[in-house]
Amino acid sequence: MTESGFQAIHASIVQRLSTGLDSRLTYHNLAHTLDVLDQSLRISLAENISDPHQLLLIRIAALFHDTGFLFEYSGHEARSCVIMREALKDTSITEKELNQISGMIMATKIPQSPTNLMEQIICDADLDYLGREDFPPISNNLKQEFLEYGVIKSEEAWDPLQIGFLEKHQYFTLTSNRTRAPKKNEYLAMLKKQKAQ
Repeated sequence: MTESGFQAIHASIVQRLSTGLDSRLTYHNLAHTLDVLDQSLRISLAENISDPHQLLLIRIAALFHDTGFLFEYSGHEARSCVIMREALKDTSITEKELNQISGMIMATKIPQSPTNLMEQIICDADLDYLGREDFPPISNNLKQEFLEYGVIKSEEAWDPLQIGFLEKHQYFTLTSNRTRAPKKNEYLAMLKKQKAQ
C-alpha cells in the first residue's frame, strides 16, 4: 500500500469517527485515535523501527484500533478487526499482514497482552497519556464516559478504580518506560495521597 493509499483510508476513518461516534464517548473519540496514531509513530521511531512497511502496519492498527466503538462498547476490539478487514479487503495488504494488524488491535484489550514489539508499541501508544502532562483532563474525560455508560455508578467510585488501574498497568517498550513511567508513578502517588486525606 502506498502512502496515498494510507491517506485515503485515514480520511475515510476520520470521517466515520467524526460523524458516527456517540457524543457520550468523551474519551474514546476521534482525538484519542489521532493521538494513538501520533504516539505509535513516535514510539516506533524511538524503538528503531525504520522499515516503512512495518510502520505502515502499525499506523493502520492505530487508526482502526477503536473503530469498533461505532457499534459497541464492550468487546469493541474484535469489531474493530472486522471493520479493518472489510476496509482493507481490496488493497495490497496480505492475509498475513491483516493478521498482524488484528494482533495489534486485540493486544490493546484490557488487560493488555502484547506478544511482540509492534503489539507493545500500540499498547503503549494507547495508554500514553497516563504518563503525560495532559493526564488530568484526559482522565476526567474517561471518568465522564464511564459515568455515562454506567461503568461506574458514582464520582466516588472513580479514584479507587483509577488507582487500581495505574497500579496494575505497565508500559512495555523501553521508550515508554523511560519517558512515561516516571510521570505515571507520580500521578499514582498523588492519587493515593489524596485518597488517604
